[in-house]
Amino acid sequence: MAIKIHAFLCLGLVLSFMSVASAIPGTATYYTVYVPSACYGYQDEGVMIAAASDALWENGAACGRMYTVTCTGATNQGVSQPCKPGGVTVKIVDYCPSPGCQATLDLSQEAFSVIADPAAGKINIDYTLI
Repeated sequence: MAIKIHAFLCLGLVLSFMSVASAIPGTATYYTVYVPSACYGYQDEGVMIAAASDALWENGAACGRMYTVTCTGATNQGVSQPCKPGGVTVKIVDYCPSPGCQATLDLSQEAFSVIADPAAGKINIDYTLI
């Protein structure tokens, strides 16, 4: 019985480490005009959405991917503690092309507001593909 419990605890630790290890650092900004989108045109995909930068876009293969995003800190001096606890799950529905795109993920204003104070404008994030 003790061996089974030990194996179960080890498996739990490995899985926990894998989920933490898979988070990728990046940055996030937000936008407010959601349609038409590069992925879905005028189809309504809700408000927990994001636009992918060139780093994630992959010629449109990013469309429909879901990411969990958490705020890790400020990128500027404007708002010293912009982060809110927890994360948000977003669906990629649009493209944020270079050179205008200023972040890894351009979140909807509603999604950004879940994880950070919008006054920050741009934040550091960790994101994980679901």
